[in-house]
Amino acid sequence: MAEARTPAQIEAEITRRRHELAATLDELAVRVHPRTMVDDAKARAAAAVDRTAGRAYIAVNRGVTGVRAQFVDADGSPRLERVVPAVVVAVVAVGLLAGAARRGRG
Repeated sequence: MAEARTPAQIEAEITRRRHELAATLDELAVRVHPRTMVDDAKARAAAAVDRTAGRAYIAVNRGVTGVRAQFVDADGSPRLERVVPAVVVAVVAVGLLAGAARRGRG
């Protein structure tokens, strides 16, 4: 059978529970305070931007590394069999665009 509590034990338990409830209410008041909510939203937004920027950086870096590997050997020398055709295509494309721009103006 459970031991009967004395009035002093009951009062001590009530006091302890009041302190716990007061601490919980204080914590809730801080959490729902508009300033806290704004700060939390800012922190979440900044974290989301950081994650997105980090992912974008990694993706771009992989892309650049992949393209570089197509035009440069492991020792750093250019792969002329790939560079020359790419340059020719670029020159032709620029020439076509310049010609189209001249025709459009004239």
